[in-house]
Parts: sequence; structure tokens; C-alpha cells
Amino acid sequence: MPENTTPENVIAPDAVDAPQNVEAPEADEIKFTDFGLDGRVLAALSDVGYEKPSPIQSATIPVLLEGRDVVGLAQTGTGKTAAFAIPALSRMAELADLNGPSKFTQILVLAPTRELALQVAEAFASYAKHIDNFTVLPVYGGAPYGPQLAGLRRGAQVVVGTPGRVIDHISKGSLDLSNLQYLVLDEADEMLRMGFADDVEQILSGTPDDKQVALFSATMPSAIRRIASKYLNNPAEITVKGKTSTGTNTRQRFLQVMGPHKLDALTRILEVEDFDGIIAFVRTKMATEDLADKLRSRGFQAAAINGDIPQQQRERTIEGLRDGKFDILVATDVAARGLDVERISLVVNYDIPHDTESYVHRIGRTGRAGRSGDAILFITPREKYLLRSIEKATRQPVEQMHLPSSDAVNALRMNKFAERITETLATEDVSIFRDLITSYETEHNVPANEIAAALAVMAQGGNPILVKDIPVAPAGQKERAAGRKDGFGSRGPTRSLTEGNATYRIAVGRRQRVMPGSIVGAIANEGGLSSAQIGGIDIRADHTLVELPADLSKDQWRALSKTRIGGELIHLELDKGRKPSGDRDGFKKPFKKREGEGGGFNKDRGTDGGFRSGGHSVGGDRKERHGKGAGAGAGGRREKW
Repeated sequence: MPENTTPENVIAPDAVDAPQNVEAPEADEIKFTDFGLDGRVLAALSDVGYEKPSPIQSATIPVLLEGRDVVGLAQTGTGKTAAFAIPALSRMAELADLNGPSKFTQILVLAPTRELALQVAEAFASYAKHIDNFTVLPVYGGAPYGPQLAGLRRGAQVVVGTPGRVIDHISKGSLDLSNLQYLVLDEADEMLRMGFADDVEQILSGTPDDKQVALFSATMPSAIRRIASKYLNNPAEITVKGKTSTGTNTRQRFLQVMGPHKLDALTRILEVEDFDGIIAFVRTKMATEDLADKLRSRGFQAAAINGDIPQQQRERTIEGLRDGKFDILVATDVAARGLDVERISLVVNYDIPHDTESYVHRIGRTGRAGRSGDAILFITPREKYLLRSIEKATRQPVEQMHLPSSDAVNALRMNKFAERITETLATEDVSIFRDLITSYETEHNVPANEIAAALAVMAQGGNPILVKDIPVAPAGQKERAAGRKDGFGSRGPTRSLTEGNATYRIAVGRRQRVMPGSIVGAIANEGGLSSAQIGGIDIRADHTLVELPADLSKDQWRALSKTRIGGELIHLELDKGRKPSGDRDGFKKPFKKREGEGGGFNKDRGTDGGFRSGGHSVGGDRKERHGKGAGAGAGGRREKW
């Protein structure tokens, strides 16, 4: 195996826009016919309507045709599959003319997921349709071995597979790579992230030294550089220059909404927004089924896809979305990797991804090949810090959107219901029901409009025709949240208000040395709220603004009215742009700590960091944690807000 020097013009690990050593011609200067490709491959490209290469294709194809190894930095949706498939097939077609047909595997493509392996295999098959005696075989886990073994016995010149299943076939002796001419690592960074590093190296080490290698990755971490240095021979590094890592034709928006209201928010958006096909991303396999079930119960055509679904069912599900049998696909990141369904016009990040790369891959499912697309991100106040990272990674602004009002949604629903009545009257025979209503009206002395209303309720099948309002903040709070002053000269929180939440004031602030952890612990413990229901916290000199559900119950109000933080009653109330009612005169005096007073900082009292409810200590007597005093709050936890 060749031990190689550092690749030419090495690109800095995180610099996707670093200079490339191969200049990409302008799109209008070159066509596929200019590359000197085999005529059979050109015929296949003509069949699928390809004329001009994309930037990654125009830069990569000539280099691969020269026989050089390539490291390509390319994002999802840039056309990289054709960039490595077209020159490989052209070379194989010419070798077949010289040496005669061969049944041996000559091209191996490694992909991180089954979906991407299938997509790449389909692309190879379409580009090789005019090459005689040529077979493309996808091999991947989760599918029966039988058909794959039979395909390998018959002979497959191109094998596209996931690392684990490829190693299985190598160990069984069913996959022979001794005649391999061409090896591709597609989405190499994703393969390493998924834990395939050892598998990839095991496969590479067992292949011929004189093969040609193409490695494609969205990023270039040190592990990828090490593999490139060890297994590639003086590779050319190619990066497509671009202003952003996502398409500028994808509009990105975010909605700030707490977890309990996300389903209602998604429902409203789906009813108001124009869309064709949708992918909604969630974090867990269980969440895919749960969300799909809830959407179906609300009248949407939805299906789920995750790693536990059998492969044949997964493929049928994807075809169902492609064919329009349903409109919404709920998926995890791994399950949707490599999907390319033309009708996807909206990506919903129902659960925010853990990293910006996953976000880029998610929204890359729409806005592909010049088409426009939309991406909507649901976030909570605690997740908003990720928004800045996303904007930095995509180099595009993510604009805030607001929840469609219940009036707007209900007006649309009523119009649609009226349209259904009009369509039914125009296309269906209603004479039987007309006679039934006439008979019922006469027999029961009930007006016809009352009977029609009862039938409409029956037609809804128990589903309400009107949406209920998500709890809203009191008048003026959204204006103050936007930074505008009210009549008292008061501003609201230094952050936008979350849908379903309201801003509350509590009568402790920096002067009492409270920390976010103290506030979360007190409110969660005494108000019966989960920490996920507590939104943004804005600690000020003599008070704090806290986001809580707008519809607190009477019991929660009663419990929180007795809550203390560091010995001080918090005097919870809705923020009206004035000082809290509990602040009679305490905050007008200079702050002075006297022995025996509240605040939780008198060590002799032994209540450092404790919370009090109704005069009874919640925290009890306890020792200081790391000398943080009341700031430790909630188990000594310091939280970033």
C-alpha cells in the first residue's frame, strides 16, 4: 500500500472555500462532450438530460480521467455522484473494449448509509445503461444475504455498499477485490462519524496498490487527512468555491416554540404554508413513529422512516413520497441520509440537530438542482445559541417567523370545508340524503340548517374543525420583547418571546446574587414545572424576567406565590412593564446586607443556596458548594442562558 506525501495544495481543515489546485471552468464554457468520455456514457447522459457539468463535475472529471487520485471537498447536493461515476464508467467501458468483458468487481463505492448506497447504485446504473454485460450491485445491511450473494456470484463490475456489509462479503469470500481498478469513499466524514473508520481502513488495506481512489467529504477533519495521506497516491484536492454551504435558493426560517406546543405549531404551518413534499426531522426512532401517528390523526398523509424499519419497507416508503402517495416523511438524520426526492419543497427541523453539519445535510434535502425550497427550524430559548452557529456555518441569515394565528387557520379551514360542499354538490348524487333530510325535518320538526350542521359534525369524525388558541402572552409583552419601551419606560427581555409563553417578573435579581440555576430549581420544584417548560431568564439589577407557560394553573400560581429564593419571596407576577408589587420599598434603598437578613449569603444561617416555600426551607441546611453560594442553586448546577 503506498505511503504518500501530503496532497498538493492542502486545504485547511475547516476552510471549505480554500484555494483549489484544479480550476473549475465556468459552467457555460464546457459541456460533457468536451471531456473525451466514452460514447456509450455520453449517450446515457443525453438520455437523462445532462448537458453541462456542475462545478464539482467540471473540476473533478478531467482529473479522474487522467488517472489521478482525488480528494474532493463537496457538500451534499452538488452533483458529486456523477463527478466520480462518469469517469469511472468511461474508463471501464474502454477497458472492456481492450480486454473483453469481465465479471470481476472493478469499481467499489463505500457509502455511510443504505439510502445513499442505493442512490449511488441507481446513478451508476443509469449512466451505464448503454454498456453491455455490465452490472451494478448495491450491498448493505438490513437486507437478506441471498440476493446479494447471487448477484456477486453472477458477477458485478460495480459494487456499492456500506462498510459493514462489504467486510462481511469479503470475509465470506463472496466479494473479490483483487481486480479492483477504482475505489470511491463517498461522504467519508459521515462514515467516520458513524464509527466506520476501522472498517474503511480494513477495506482499503486489502485492495490493490495500483487502484485509483476518489475520496469525497463535506469536511476535512484530521482523521480524513490521515487516511488520504496513507492510502491515496499524491491526490489532487478539489474544492468547489461557493459563498455558502447551503443553496441560496433555500429560504431558512426559525420559530421559537416550547416542546408542548410544537405539534400544534407544525399543524398550523402545514395548513397555511404552500408545500409539495415535506421531510420533518426528529432525533429518535421512537419520535418518528409518534409524530407520524399524530399527524395522520390530524388528517395529514404522513409516514415514518428510521433504522428499525425493514429495508424493503423503507424503499417502498421513499417511493411513496416520490410518487405522491403521501406528503410528509418523518425521519431521523441517518435514515434520510442521501435521499433525493424532487418534490420535497419543505424541510422541518422539528427537533434541532446537535451540530451544524447535520443541519446542513438536513436542509440539503430541498432546494436541490436549482429548485427553490424552504427550511423551518423549531427552537426553544435554551437552543437559540445554536442559531448563531447555523448562520455562521451556512453564511445565510435564518429569519424569525411567527406562528400563524388561529383566526387565519380557522378561516382557511372554513373555506376548505365550504369548497368540499361545493365539490360534493357538483360531483355526487345527493338525492338520497336530500330525501332523508326532508323526511327528518318533517318527522322531527327540526330546521334543515340544524340537520345540516349535525351532518357536518358527523363528517368531521370527532375532529374539531377549529383550532384552539395556543396560550398567548398579555398585550404589550411581545412589543417589549422586541426591545420597544412601554409607557413606564421599561423594556422587556433581551430576546424574542417564545410561542405559548409569557414573561413573568420575580422580585430577585443581581443584587440578591441569584443565578439561573437557582431560579430554575425553585420554580421547577415549587411550581410543578419541568425545566423544559422554563424559557429565557433575564437577570437584572433588582428583578428578573422569566419565560413560563402563559397558562399557569391556579395551583401553580398559589405554589409559586409562596416560593423563596435565598430567603426572599419571589413575588411572581406577569410582567406589565413596571416593578413588581412585592417591591414596596426594598429596592429603593441602597443594598445592604445585615446580619440575619435574607438573601441566603449569611453562612451562620446554614441555608446557603436553599429555596423556601411558605416559610419552610426547601433546600434545608447544607454546605456551600465550591464556594458559589446561592449561585449554585439546583444542585450546584450553573446553566448558560
